[in-house]
Formats: sequence, structure tokens, C-alpha cells
Amino acid sequence: MANKIVNQIKKVFQSQLAIPIVALLVLVIFNLIRDPSFFSIVIKKNNLGNTVLSGNLISILNGASELVILSIGMTLITSATKGQDISIGASAAIAGSVFVKILRAGSINGGSILGGLVLACIVATIFCLLNGLLIAKFNIQPMIASLILYTAGRPIAYWINGGATPNVESPLITYIGGFIPHIAIPTPILVVVVFIVLINLLLKKTTLGLYIQAVGINERAAKLNGINPFMMKMIVFVILGVCVTLAGSMNVCRIGLINHETILLDIEMDAILAVAIGGNSLGGGKFKLSGSILGAYIIQALTITLYAMKVSSTAVKAYKAIVIIIIVVAGSPVVKEWLKGLKNTISEKMAKKAAVVEAK
Repeated sequence: MANKIVNQIKKVFQSQLAIPIVALLVLVIFNLIRDPSFFSIVIKKNNLGNTVLSGNLISILNGASELVILSIGMTLITSATKGQDISIGASAAIAGSVFVKILRAGSINGGSILGGLVLACIVATIFCLLNGLLIAKFNIQPMIASLILYTAGRPIAYWINGGATPNVESPLITYIGGFIPHIAIPTPILVVVVFIVLINLLLKKTTLGLYIQAVGINERAAKLNGINPFMMKMIVFVILGVCVTLAGSMNVCRIGLINHETILLDIEMDAILAVAIGGNSLGGGKFKLSGSILGAYIIQALTITLYAMKVSSTAVKAYKAIVIIIIVVAGSPVVKEWLKGLKNTISEKMAKKAAVVEAK
């Protein structure tokens, strides 16, 4: 049993998850040394009088919710198109603006919230499909194609609500962005768990995940095997539309308003980094969603750690950039090849020493 566990651990650390797992362990150990109570979870009463869980660990899991969802979408886009969509933050702003527009059109109840989500999803998906069309039909590089929406998306979100930053107030909105009564775990965490389960079922129980990877690895070969590359790329942009809708609407529910200029600002960069930190190739092909999810939580854990160390908000990005560069370089093919060569060299030397000892 012990050997089986050891072999499983070795298998994990030899996989593409090695770098994100090591990075996460380093962050955990560093914080435990710096402050043993850093990851402690406390039970307290919130402003509504409900019993809830609180602490840095909950803040990390809760704060990374939008990033996790968008990282999943970015992973699929990267795999199928061999590039990245840098307009996901702007798309989320559009979705959030549509969501708020519907909510403010009448009374806020379960029906209007569901209707707002559906309409926001339709609008966001249309914009995402426009990017997909440029990429899949006209073979425009993904980053260039999405640069159009990156530039125009937030002004469009601004226009949807007439240039205002309207707020939405309702207990239901508070529950979605915060806590559901009698449930101690933040609602965004629950949403993320459900979404991860559903997306895994979609990719694992169907051939979709395999087809997406096949298109990313070799589009011509995939086509010869009966896979429609155009359709696969458009499907991943539909999934991205759902992702940006969930992220944008969730953020609106958190803060109770829509601000097109600041909503999920620069989150596309964090999503790309989450994909890279997770060991996924930014050149497309094979992917591992668990790696991107871990990458998103690593980025959020690093942010919370820096704030706990009293680092100013303006300096946080600089510190994050340094740490992320180290993580990405450590997971690069060059470093991996060097480590593999070093391991072989050490093994050969140990084998020679053992042979000399036996000869004596």
C-alpha cells in the first residue's frame, strides 16, 4: 500500500502538474512559516446575521472564482486555436452590463435573474463567436482577432447602460455574490464547483475534449479523420461565452453594480498565466484543466499573501510578475530538459560508484 502511494506521488510529480503543485506547496510552506495561523478558518456572523466561514483560505477560494471559470475557457481556446483570447475581460463587462440592464428593467426575482443570465449569455456568446469566426474562418491570429473586442468591448458595455454605473440591490443578488442563508460557504465557490463538474462531464463523457485537442495538435490530420476544425473552434468560443457570462454576472452580484471600466480589469492576463502555470502549452494541443485551475488558485494565493505582508496594491503586480516569471521559467521545456539531463548524469555517476564498490 505504501509503495502504491509513493508510486502515485512520483507519477504526479513527473506529470505537467509538477510545477503548479510545487509552486502551491512553496506558497503554503512560506505562509505557514511566516504566520502559522495564515490558513486558519474561523466561523463568524456576517452583516446579515448568518453563520459563515472566514479566513485567508476562504478568501483565496472565493476571490479566485471568476479567474478559475475564465481560465477554463482560456484553456479550451488555447488548445483549439493555438492562441489566446485577450478580450475575455471586455466580454465579461458586456455580459455584466446586459445582466444589469435586464435586472433594472423590472423587479428582481428568480425569473428576472435567470432571464438576465440567459440574455447576457446569448449576447456574450455572439461577441465571442465573432472572434471565433475571424480565427476559424479567416485564419487571423487569435490575439490579433480578439484585440478588436479588447479595444471596443468596454465602450460597448458603457453604451448598454447609457454611460452610467447602475447598481442592483436585492437579497437574491446578495446571496449569489455572497452567502446563501444557512450555508456557510460563499456562493461563488459553490458555483465554481458545479461548473467544474459540468465542464468535466462534458469533456470526459463525450468526444469533445479529444476532438478539441486533436484540432490543436494537428488541424489537417484532424480533418482527415473526420473532425470539423471550424466547428470545434466555434464550440470552444460558445463555451467561452458561457464562462464570461458567469464571471461577469458573478462579479456584478459581488459588488452590486456594473462599472464597465473596472469590472475584471486585466483578468485576461491572469487567465493566460493560469494556463501557463498549469503546465499547458500556449501553442495549443493537449491540455489539463486541473492545471489551469491550480494556476488560478496559485495566482490568487500569491495576491492574498502579498496583501497579508502589507505590500501596497500598486506594488502587488510587480511582485506577482517576478514570482510568475520564476514559475513559468521553471516549467519551461529548456529547464525541464536540463533537469532531466542532470538527473541522468547523477544516476550514471551513482551507478559507476556502485560498480566500483562491488568490484572492490
